[in-house]
Amino acid sequence: MPIGMILSLSICTVLYIAIAAVLTGMIPWPSINIEAPLVRAFLEYKVGWAADVVTIGSIAGLTSVMLVMLLGQSRVLYAMARDGLLPQSFFGDIHPRFRTPWKATILAGILAAIVGSVTPIDDISKMVNIGTLFAFVIVCIAVVMLRRSDPGRERPFRAPLVWPVPVVPALGVLFNGYMMYKLGTANWIRLVVWLLIGLVVYFGFSRKHSRVQQRLQNARI
Repeated sequence: MPIGMILSLSICTVLYIAIAAVLTGMIPWPSINIEAPLVRAFLEYKVGWAADVVTIGSIAGLTSVMLVMLLGQSRVLYAMARDGLLPQSFFGDIHPRFRTPWKATILAGILAAIVGSVTPIDDISKMVNIGTLFAFVIVCIAVVMLRRSDPGRERPFRAPLVWPVPVVPALGVLFNGYMMYKLGTANWIRLVVWLLIGLVVYFGFSRKHSRVQQRLQNARI
């Protein structure tokens, strides 16, 4: 891993821990406002200018993150369409002038706008969290499975304590699974429903059209 990336991650980690420590020192953790924790904490102590600075920074940060996520999501849909997992005619359609997957971008923007306008921010954050944590759990399991099923694969980056004793993956599954458990029943229901929809799409369309699956089948023949 590059030194610059390690340094950036280290600085962000220290800042997050420091902010959490200061916040819990200002407000008891059960009373922390989930939607705007820093702003409400500053307002509680009558520091209005600091609350304004945090609000402006939050708006700018959220705007940039949403734009990056929308761009990234449209490219993920485009890549899936190129592999045959989604209809190529829609998700893989490239705009003749701007050379971007414009249909996927518009669809992602419309869905994000609808969900963001009718869903409380707390529910959105929990849905995003449980989906991200579930992806982390799958990655931890996949790392161990690949070490066993494909030990000769080239690995530019190798995690420590993965094989033959999978200490790091086991800890990843344990901690991420515990955080998923603490998100509550409603979010588990949303995760299961969304997962079932994805499985229906995969087995109903994607598996039959996937180029990776076709290459695997040809290799077996």
